[in-house]
Amino acid sequence: MNLTEATDTNLKYILKEIAAHLQVVNSSIMDPEDYDLDKYDDLKMLYDIVKDKGQLSVSETQAFVQELAEIRK
Repeated sequence: MNLTEATDTNLKYILKEIAAHLQVVNSSIMDPEDYDLDKYDDLKMLYDIVKDKGQLSVSETQAFVQELAEIRK
């Protein structure tokens, strides 16, 4: 999958993958409708970090959730 392009499909995929990796309990914070394609690059950066990092500590997970909250509309 080519995630370099900011599309709705790619946005949905990235959010789904981040939610799975962070084991987000409240999936409503990962609703693609709440994110703007203008922020796609920020979300892609978070996605890349999560994928590269592998296992995250509790504080890192909280930091990612905080960052996602700031990116939301």
